[in-house]
Amino acid sequence: MSAGSLLNISDSISTSQLGAGANHTIYFTSNSVIVAGQSIKVTFDPTTNAFDGIQNVATSDIQLTGATLVSSCPGSGNNVTLSTSTAAGNESVIFTVCGSNTVASGTKTIVIGNNKIINPSIAQSYVIRLGGTMPDGGDTRVAIIPGVAVTAAVSTNFSFSISGVATGTLINGVTTTGTTASTSMPFGLLSPGIPEILGQQLQVVTNATNGFAVTVHEDQDLTSSGGSSIHVFSNGNATSTPSPWTAPSGITGQLNTYGHIGVTSNDSSGTVFFGTSTPLFGGSFNPTGTLAVFSWSGSADGATQNIGLAMVAYKIQISALQAAGNDYSNNLIYVATPVF
Repeated sequence: MSAGSLLNISDSISTSQLGAGANHTIYFTSNSVIVAGQSIKVTFDPTTNAFDGIQNVATSDIQLTGATLVSSCPGSGNNVTLSTSTAAGNESVIFTVCGSNTVASGTKTIVIGNNKIINPSIAQSYVIRLGGTMPDGGDTRVAIIPGVAVTAAVSTNFSFSISGVATGTLINGVTTTGTTASTSMPFGLLSPGIPEILGQQLQVVTNATNGFAVTVHEDQDLTSSGGSSIHVFSNGNATSTPSPWTAPSGITGQLNTYGHIGVTSNDSSGTVFFGTSTPLFGGSFNPTGTLAVFSWSGSADGATQNIGLAMVAYKIQISALQAAGNDYSNNLIYVATPVF
């Protein structure tokens, strides 16, 4: 920085990016009183026409301390008016002291805001000159430099796990009647009219921007070696909109009414609503369908309920017409899909 008789001068700009619109905050301390008719002129590099936008600077873009900016001159005080110049080598913002007014010596601030001053397109330092017809003057500089391109990468992360739950676990308003493992769900001996409920815990850890969805479907209905089946809720209709549990109808000759299995989830924020005070059950997880039982719209930690953690419960109920068999079986298949 160089300065004539100014005690100090500086210019802080809001951005040094090439060609960007910037705000300028100019501080200076003058030794002398500036009298009526004299000017305070801020020249943006007196050797070039590299800055632009100066002609667009208006009174509303200026904040001034140490003097009062007015649109027309009143009586006495420290009032100044604004004008601009775009002449080559004289691109300036000018403050002229009104008649019968004076601006005292001391520290002053000129803020030219609203990003009106457009930076040069060539990287280097440029002189900002403070002068005019006031007694004091001086130069400072601003550096205009290219922006620094910052890049980074974050690896995708996704894991899905299933674990068993114990007897007596409360899941969305129903209580399990047996124990499960991550890869097995043994319902055991079913008795007509008496529901059996087993559950599993689902956990997702991911940094997928748009979250994930977990769906379930079976590879076949629960089927015995004799060819008999326990169909999906309700009465084999593969209910896609979860509804309150109902017992199988048990209508003679209508095999799909002899017994059924449905699923509920305690994921209360997912795309499928399974109820809260009253648990609702879905059945559209048969071999030709799929049912969403857990989903979230952002990153998941594997531990927070509805975000990274949920439990599902499967409920079976049969009527007295369900065919005997000690080997009803199928496989439940979960599909967890991240959405990056």
